[in-house]
Amino acid sequence: MHPIERLRSVARAGGLDLDELVQDAALALAGFADEPAALVTACRSLVDRHPAAGPVWSLAARVLAAPDPAEEAWRMVEEIEADDTARSLYRTVPDGAQVLVVGWSATVASALDRRGDCRLLVVDPTGTFGQASRRRSRDGLDGEEVPEAGIGAAAAWADLVVVEAQALGGDGLVGLSGARAAAAVATAAGRATWAVAAAGRVLPAGLWQVLSERLAATPEPWHEPDELVPLGLVTGVVRAAGLLSPADALAEPDCPFAPELVRRLDAPGSHR
Repeated sequence: MHPIERLRSVARAGGLDLDELVQDAALALAGFADEPAALVTACRSLVDRHPAAGPVWSLAARVLAAPDPAEEAWRMVEEIEADDTARSLYRTVPDGAQVLVVGWSATVASALDRRGDCRLLVVDPTGTFGQASRRRSRDGLDGEEVPEAGIGAAAAWADLVVVEAQALGGDGLVGLSGARAAAAVATAAGRATWAVAAAGRVLPAGLWQVLSERLAATPEPWHEPDELVPLGLVTGVVRAAGLLSPADALAEPDCPFAPELVRRLDAPGSHR
């Protein structure tokens, strides 16, 4: 497949989890490794079409800053495959906790499916949890799907709210619709809220600012599948290194700042 056609396919992609999306994007960007101008355009196109996907921003920033873009793209794929965030989450969830999960991902599933001592309540508008739990019913998964209308009651009742962060930086994170409500209710009820930030999700301040401004500019955010959650509602962030304070989690972003992306996305008429 020609690199341009592959790029168009990735830009249009829907229904993939973020790790799969990054793998496909890495393959597409590697095809432009010897064409610097085309590589910049390709990176801009990807973040323009997937503005809420932190790993796509990280991938784009890393290949633009690397002397060997193709090698850097595959290095990030390898880092995602070797990511240890699920193990960190598994180790840090308190024994016997009642846990409300907002956003059922491979990382969260890998960690909490094995915690037989925890009661899991899951809010997942994507349907991923329902499909996975039916496949694993023979293993005795102790999880219950919560309707979106019940998210407030579940957040006030649970010991811990876990939010899957699609991107994290500066003053907030991107979560699935409902994450902000769950975190706000948990805060009011004196409960803890943890963000789970797998590899590629933590962005430097400059990139986060552009990403968050784009999402905040949505005219009717209540219709969007993703939403911004203020970092002030988060008590801890789980990364591969363990459970960290939000400030410590932001201290080591997963990619460098890429001015090529910011100039393009801040330009007049660039927001679509």
